[in-house]
Amino acid sequence: MTAAPKTRRRSDSPRLTRDDWLDAAFAAVVEGGFDKVRVLVIADALGVTRGSFYWHFSDHADLIAALLARWRENEIASDRRLHDESTPDPQADLERLLDAALAHAGVDLENMRFELALRGLGRREPAVAQMLSEVDQARMALFEHKFERFTGNAKTAAELATLFYLAIVGSYQALSRPVNPPQLKEHLKGVINHYLIARQAPA
Repeated sequence: MTAAPKTRRRSDSPRLTRDDWLDAAFAAVVEGGFDKVRVLVIADALGVTRGSFYWHFSDHADLIAALLARWRENEIASDRRLHDESTPDPQADLERLLDAALAHAGVDLENMRFELALRGLGRREPAVAQMLSEVDQARMALFEHKFERFTGNAKTAAELATLFYLAIVGSYQALSRPVNPPQLKEHLKGVINHYLIARQAPA
């Protein structure tokens, strides 16, 4: 007689790490926005009881705060790396920056969708809006730094950095659609590169 298969026991132990919960919450946001981040639903997806959650977070608000803090830290760290990655060729540096800025859409679609959801949350949550403003300022400082190295003019650099950021944000929106024309990312990158980088090269 074949023994009945053992039912997997759901655990409330801390075997799952804090990052496991944050990763699952991130995935929930990507799937359906911040309203999808529900402790019981995430616990079911992870195969644990809600007790596991309380080893790492005090409540739902604590989970969201930690998720946003992790995203902010990653974005700021990425900007610092790009700021420090300079070569003798400022045009090549800008082209590398463009590649990195579109990487969310081309390589990491989930990250791009998370940010779009986060910006939606920021329209109704002042604290989130403030955090996004800080991240935007850090990005703009990075873009202005790279464009000033390229053009040698602070005013021109500030203007080009603004247009560059608007182009990147617009690209995110275009590339977030479920179905896109083939090679759309490469087309957008080519247009941005042509008008905002190649044509701005000093004579």
